[in-house]
Amino acid sequence: MRAAESRLRVIAVGRESSGPEAELFARYAKRMNPVLGLVALADGVGSAAEIKRRESALILGKIGAGDFVVALDQGGAMPDSVGLATMFAGWRDSGRAVAFVIGGAEGLDGAVLARAEARLSLGRLTLPHMLARVLLAEQLYRAQCILAGHPYHRAGRPSD
Repeated sequence: MRAAESRLRVIAVGRESSGPEAELFARYAKRMNPVLGLVALADGVGSAAEIKRRESALILGKIGAGDFVVALDQGGAMPDSVGLATMFAGWRDSGRAVAFVIGGAEGLDGAVLARAEARLSLGRLTLPHMLARVLLAEQLYRAQCILAGHPYHRAGRPSD
């Protein structure tokens, strides 16, 4: 399934690479149902403001009109894995495609944040974008496992 057709996808600034991080992202993405798609966008060039503006236009161009958008943002919610599973269930069960957005080195532009219906933080640490993709994919896979009662996550289910 192409990323643009996936009901669950990551839209990320930064080209798709072929290193170990990309392999790890693909491993978790393929385990998900539906498969987690990836839309990799070119980094912007110019001043910080110009970069954010250009990346914003690229990101917004990849978001569907009816998509539920989750922006990865340091100011977003920082749930534990069970809390993320509960949040994910609501997003997934909304009947809409879900797009997780990861910005470039300058962060997300206000226009993208305004379009987002949820904000999620992977923590206060600054992560390389390829690792942020991997961490997000693993946590989304873990969320699906929690919701399904699969033993991949052994710390309990949202109803516990």
